[in-house]
Amino acid sequence: MTRTTGTTAWIDLNSTSLPQTQEFYSALFGWTFESQGEEFGGYCIIRNGDALVGGAMDVTGMTCPEGDPLEPRWDVYLTVDDLDARLQKALQLGAKSPMDPMPIGEAGRMGVLCDPTGAGINMWQAGDLDGYDHTGLPGSPVWFELMTHQYDSAVEFYTAVFDAQLVPISEQMDDDSFRYSTNGPHETASWGLGDATGVMPEEAAGWRVYLAVESCDAAAQKVVDLGGKLLDGPVDSPFGRIATVADPHGATFQISAMSEAVPEG
Repeated sequence: MTRTTGTTAWIDLNSTSLPQTQEFYSALFGWTFESQGEEFGGYCIIRNGDALVGGAMDVTGMTCPEGDPLEPRWDVYLTVDDLDARLQKALQLGAKSPMDPMPIGEAGRMGVLCDPTGAGINMWQAGDLDGYDHTGLPGSPVWFELMTHQYDSAVEFYTAVFDAQLVPISEQMDDDSFRYSTNGPHETASWGLGDATGVMPEEAAGWRVYLAVESCDAAAQKVVDLGGKLLDGPVDSPFGRIATVADPHGATFQISAMSEAVPEG
């Protein structure tokens, strides 16, 4: 394992129409999808050129333990050194796990959690697969964050379970009351944690995935042209020009043009 505990390892997409999902993301980012066959339930590995992005699978007809159907969404995986021990710690701190840890061939083992704030987060203990490739190129994952109405509880949980080293951002924000920390110093940070109180409704909070684009406005328009939706933005930030979008089946994600970053003030 080369990634340390608590750093981002993987993303994957729950789809309710995998062929249409592939068409959308291939047209938007140029991604390719490689099916892993029936042995892995038709799970697809996503590549951006030769670089690993994450995975996708069709969840049509699947339900969560409460009986509700699984909805289209992007999920985030954090690296752990000892999945069983970390999972036990998470459960002791109030998290819930809807399923037992699962081996994924020789690639590694995964665990699924609902953290104490209600946000879904997955664990990844690497075998042959450490995780996605860090490239920063258009079409690649560039940032991940948890937006929550229970900021202090999230700080406590992710520090205890994932060894998070949360550092408050130093950039001046329009709203001085807004709290945001990164897991590690800015130069080496792997994800962020934001206080969503007053920023977004509680039902919209949770883990978010940022994917790189060359031009935020052009990419947002392309999302709409391909049958998706523009939900928020584009807006300027010191970290890139950003928009929140949804694919045609409702899975939300952020697009970020880092070359279009605008310093505050």
